[in-house]
Amino acid sequence: MNIGDNILKVRATIPQGVELVAVSKFHPNEAIMEAYEVGQRVFGESRATELKTKASSLPADIQWHFIGHLQTNKVRMIMPYVSLIQSVDSERLLRLINAEAARIDKVVDLLLQVYVAQEETKFGFSPEELVKLVESGALNELSNVRVIGVMGMATNTDDEARIVADFNAIHQTYQRARLLMQNNEVFSQISMGMSDDYALAIKAGSTMVRIGSTIFGNRQY
Repeated sequence: MNIGDNILKVRATIPQGVELVAVSKFHPNEAIMEAYEVGQRVFGESRATELKTKASSLPADIQWHFIGHLQTNKVRMIMPYVSLIQSVDSERLLRLINAEAARIDKVVDLLLQVYVAQEETKFGFSPEELVKLVESGALNELSNVRVIGVMGMATNTDDEARIVADFNAIHQTYQRARLLMQNNEVFSQISMGMSDDYALAIKAGSTMVRIGSTIFGNRQY
């Protein structure tokens, strides 16, 4: 499997203005470096310990995105290394990230995770909860985070109509929140779409796709 070739093939299918996050979780440093050699700089990890270990040993110009469910006791571990936390799924986590970022004098970018999928296993704010949070003005009190958009996942199904409906619901939530954001030129990102469904996500307005297996092959646990 040629990871560099895979990156170039995926890039050829992604329009300008959509960012490719190469999901490197469970894959070794050597695989990440193959992607790095063809110019990939943005990588997604879902485990705090793994992100810290990789970030400590790989080139400093890599931008690390945390894309998994973030436990509150792991926030401090990733804070020095992470450039974007995509999976902020509660107000408690949001406030803790702000406090930890302030502790090390850093401003960190975040996406609010919106939950629309018809599955119990996914995390996030419901569309109504997310809109209420923005409307409340609570985000304006947090000086060490920049909320730059939303992230979401479609239901894990072969039903294309369901997937498209989920992506449209995420996009609509983003639009509702953006109208309420005081600083809405910063609030400009929608992260949705993975290896199997990113073409549909882009059609629905995604600005950031998270692609793992198409680039790296199946996960090496």
